[in-house]
Amino acid sequence: MKATRDAYGEALVQLGERKDIVVLDADLSKSTKTATFAKVFPERFFNMGIAEANMMDTAAGLALSGKVPFASTFAVFAAGRAFDQVRNTICYPGLNVKIAATHAGITVGEDGGSHQAIEDISLMRTLPNMTVIVPADAIEAEQAVKKAAEINGPVYIRLGRSGVPVVHPEDYDFRIGKGNLLADGTDVTIVATGIMVAEALEAKKILEQEGISAAVVNIATIKPIDKELLVSMAGKTGAMVTAEEHSIIGGLGSAVAEVLSEEYPVPLKRVGVKDVFGRSGKPKELLEYYGLTAKNIAIAAKEVLSKKRG
Repeated sequence: MKATRDAYGEALVQLGERKDIVVLDADLSKSTKTATFAKVFPERFFNMGIAEANMMDTAAGLALSGKVPFASTFAVFAAGRAFDQVRNTICYPGLNVKIAATHAGITVGEDGGSHQAIEDISLMRTLPNMTVIVPADAIEAEQAVKKAAEINGPVYIRLGRSGVPVVHPEDYDFRIGKGNLLADGTDVTIVATGIMVAEALEAKKILEQEGISAAVVNIATIKPIDKELLVSMAGKTGAMVTAEEHSIIGGLGSAVAEVLSEEYPVPLKRVGVKDVFGRSGKPKELLEYYGLTAKNIAIAAKEVLSKKRG
């Protein structure tokens, strides 16, 4: 169990050998794990204070100066409070700014609904020029950070507070814009992102006990999404379930529905937060309360199978 925010902090230090890498934080460096970078490369770390909008504009200026800035704060602030600056100062001119937003989703826990970003994927993927990445585990998070630094243009990386199971091997090769078939199947495809990938793999085991063969696909890049893989799996299994720690409106479920409706329509069921705000509680209790568990994914798979064409 390791939080993706921890992997982010470690990846920044490794990237720090590059003199063009700079890191900005909005007075949350211990929580976002950018403090690790600050200790090793203090001359390239900037604490912007509780001024997220100013941080994004400063990151844009650094990008125009030839730097590769990573701007970090909680997801609810990065996507919400600083949306105007992300839209008009970073994405509109297509500047090379990387936004690493931690504490996303309801697993922020006791901080409650005001701090639980469940709409950030939706906000960020609507912006032209923006790449949106949601790593499933620490291994994928570390690679995503490094790959984000290699491409030119705005990137939003969604990271979590809580520890999550490692689902990828050490030699896993993350590629921006490409999904990953973690487990094959013939009856239904479970498409998951972030912390829900581990739950999707558990759901596969539950379904196997009932004689249902489920494929599991990890979509870490929400935008640009891997249309080719989604269409291929829709054709193979004829039914899909999406799973995300985000609102079912505008997130992974919506992105997959858009692809299928235009390219290869099949029955689809979305597992996620059902158009409500979060609330305070223990992360595990909240996942159960909002129906974000392997059991819920398995139930959704059986529901979508009943709608499958014969």
